[in-house]
Order: sequence, then C-alpha cells, then structure tokens
Amino acid sequence: MEKYFEDIVKNLSQMIKFDSSQKPAEEGKPFGAENARCLDFFLSLASFLGFEIKNYDNYVGEVRYGAGEDFAVLAHLDVVPAGSGWTHEPFGGEVDRENGKIWGRGAMDDKGPALITLYAMKALKDAGFKPKKNIKLILGCNEESGWACIEHYNKVAKMPETGISPDADFPVIYAEKGIVHLTFEFDCENPSFTSLSGGKSANMVCDYCQASAPENKALLEQLGLEYAEGNVISRGKSAHGSTPEKGVNAIEKMLCYLDLTNIKDMLFNRAFGLTELQDETGRLTFSPDIIKYENGKIFVTCDVRYPATYKLKDVLSIVDAQGVPYVIEHEQAPLFNDKNGKLITTLLNVYNQVTGKDAKPVAIGGGTYARALKCGAAFGPEEDGEECTIHQPDEYITFEKIRKCFEIYKLALEKLCG
Repeated sequence: MEKYFEDIVKNLSQMIKFDSSQKPAEEGKPFGAENARCLDFFLSLASFLGFEIKNYDNYVGEVRYGAGEDFAVLAHLDVVPAGSGWTHEPFGGEVDRENGKIWGRGAMDDKGPALITLYAMKALKDAGFKPKKNIKLILGCNEESGWACIEHYNKVAKMPETGISPDADFPVIYAEKGIVHLTFEFDCENPSFTSLSGGKSANMVCDYCQASAPENKALLEQLGLEYAEGNVISRGKSAHGSTPEKGVNAIEKMLCYLDLTNIKDMLFNRAFGLTELQDETGRLTFSPDIIKYENGKIFVTCDVRYPATYKLKDVLSIVDAQGVPYVIEHEQAPLFNDKNGKLITTLLNVYNQVTGKDAKPVAIGGGTYARALKCGAAFGPEEDGEECTIHQPDEYITFEKIRKCFEIYKLALEKLCG
C-alpha cells in the first residue's frame, strides 16, 4: 500500500480541484468543460499506469484490465454542487497531513473510491496477477444528475452483467430503495412575496432559500432567519437526499415565514401520506429539495426513496389520492439481491477478513450504479459510526480510509476475478 499511497494523495487532491458538478453542455462536453477535464485527467493517469482506456464521448470513461467475462467496477467522477457552509475550499483539494485528511467535494463521493480502485488494480498488475475476468473500471460523469452517462454507455458499449460500485457503504449493500423525483405544483395567488427560490440539486437537502418579502422582525427572530436588501434568507445544512434527517432543510422555515402552512404541512409533516411505507430495507424517506415560484404557482421538487419490495405504482397511487398535480422528473427501480448469493457473500467475507469484523449485509436509501447491472452490489466506502460528509459541507476522506479501502478493493478484485 505505501508504495502507492503518496500518488493516491497527490492525484486525488488534483482531481478534487476540478469542479465536475454538472454545467451547461459545450461542444463535445455534455456535462461541461471541468467535468470533461476531470475525466481526461483520470484516463490519462490510467494510461500512464499501463492500462487500456476508452473515452466514450466525454459521457463516460473506461479502464480495462484482464480478459474473459466482463466484470464492472462502476464509479463516478461528477459531484453535487458545493453548497454553502464550508470552512475549507470545496474545490481546493487541501491535504491536511496533521489530521490525515483530504478535503473537498468528491473526496468520498466518488472520486476517492474511483482512484483507490485504480491503484488497487495497479497493485495487482504489478504483483503479476492475471485476472480471469475482464475488469472494467467504468467512470460515469452524470451520476448525480440523471445517469445520462449510463444511458450513453448502453448505446455505444455493452454493460457487464456483474460488478460492484464503490459508492455507498460497507460492509456490502444487498438492497437499495427505489428512487423517484417528483415536482409538485401548488397554486399561490396573490402571495405576500414577489420571488422565492431555494435548493440546487434534487438529491441534496436544501441549505439556502431566499424570498423577496416584507420584513417581520419578530417572526424573523422567532424562526432564526435573516433579512437583507428586501430579501428573507433561510439557511440550513445540506445532506444527502436519502438521509434528510442528517440535514436541516431551509425550505421548511421559509414556508412558515411566508404563511404557507398548508404547503409546509403537506411536504414536511404529512409527506403526502407516504412515510408509513416500510419493509426490511427501511422506511420511505421524503425530502423537499428544490423550490421556486413562477406565475402564481410554487413548484417543489422532492426526493422520494421508497422501500425495495415496493413498486413505483404503489407510491404514486398514494400521491395521486392527495390531488396535487405533479410530474416525474427522474426514477430508478429498486435493487434487491440474494443475501446468500456468491457476489454478496464474497464481498462480505472480504470486508470481514480485512477489518476483523463480523458484519452483515445492509440495505440503503441511496441509489448507486449497482442497479445498472443485472447482478450488482454497492461496496463502501462509508462505514457505520463514521462522520458522514457526503453531499454536505467540508466533505473529506481520511488517510486511514484510503489505506483500508485499498486493501478491501484489492482483495475483492482478487477473489471475484481470480
């Protein structure tokens, strides 16, 4: 590991400096110039390390190692927007050797795990390991904003049937909840405000909301809001849309201030009657993440993660009964694997062997590339009990995490592809 550690630190720091959040498309760069530059950096590094590479039109990249049946490692290089509340530069790639951390957006989600996997492949290659499968490290560039990268890959290449995605939690994910992003439309005639907006991403708890409205000092103080130049400002704390309880939603207090209690109740208290849905993979989560006011209507985009044994029609039938118009912006079916199948048991044994634990498979609300495969599982990098900064301010990865993930991913590729 130590042979590769400093190179991982150096190159991850450089990768974080690319703001690879989705930007307007440019010619030949479907997700923006910085996104394309980040992909080029990674593929150039992989080529330098001796691997065969392929760039599929700056939608997605691929690093190949081995021969035989294809085996995928699906990672992504795009990130969610930085958001507010940082004490470190979100795209600074700061290396904090005193505390053993690398700071920046994408450190854990998912540039760090992608790069660690590349060096795990390099270590196996240097050791003379000859995979009996064709390992394809596939690098998406639109995972956070719609999966257009995977759609493009499926058009121009053939997706492996089996693989892992280092983009969630350890010990191993056997199930992922279904995902649907719904934009609701509420009538709002003769409002007390002239503008209202908040949120940057449908899968990221809104941490900033602003409205042009009259000043009510008592209510501002009561709700903990700010007022500047004719605008009410509500600040929250971002978090992943699948775990809204880890954040503070700025939209909720703003709706209180603007006396939109019916909308607030529907979104934050009743959640359209959906939160009673649950199974072994957990309870449905509901996160109103983007809000805007246009032409007498308020539009709110909500991130809904529903239990894996349910179907989308089960969710929509409950929503339909509420009588509020909506459109489906994005949806992904659930993933549900056999806990006792070869993929899950092998990955679980690898994790327990490296860590000395006796962990069991888990289910999550997050949606990973694993569901793009016929038989896929999310595998790391987060672990229970750790501070979670994914989709939050001051995202970081520790040196310890780099070393641990390196050993886990190296052994997993050995076991699954040897």
